Amino acid sequence: MTLRLRPFQPADLDGIADVCVRTGAAGEDARGLYSDDGILGDVYATPYAVFDPDLAFVATDGHRVQGYVLAVADTARFAEWFRTEWMPLFDARHGVDVDPGWSPDEVSLRAEAHDPERMLIAELDDYPAHLHIDLLPDAQGQGLGRRLIDLERAALRGRGVSAVHLGLDPANAKARTFYEHLGFHELASSTPDEPLFGIATS
Repeated sequence: MTLRLRPFQPADLDGIADVCVRTGAAGEDARGLYSDDGILGDVYATPYAVFDPDLAFVATDGHRVQGYVLAVADTARFAEWFRTEWMPLFDARHGVDVDPGWSPDEVSLRAEAHDPERMLIAELDDYPAHLHIDLLPDAQGQGLGRRLIDLERAALRGRGVSAVHLGLDPANAKARTFYEHLGFHELASSTPDEPLFGIATS
């Protein structure tokens, strides 16, 4: 499969959400784990592309999005926008009434959607940007992850941002190895349950 990287286009939103859910269980397929397969993307993927489309890049086979990297340059501003602009859209799409049938994972995910201030990590002054990257299994092992990260770091550097951070699922050991191989280092506020890594943009 030949893939190319390109800047995000508005028509990619559904594809980004699809990749998010297909990699949303510690790198494995999360479809069917939540009451709505779109909920995961509406927390961790699509709002980033909507908020700052110029910092979104996709890997595509020409027909379907196979992976992406998404970022915001100013996490504090994004968190404020998420609460005031995105959260009402999220609630309209996914509802606000508690369903006793929700799994503990869904309860936790919805709580994160309503707590954008969770993004305000202790190291935010030094690592003001943050990113998300996901690739479908068939797109992995081709060097695309490194190329996407390099694209994102260059785009952030062009904005005058000196460093970026990310969080990861502690169960995803493969992702941790990938980030460490690229030069990401664990931040002081990182914990075993909520690992945080950062890297300079240059």
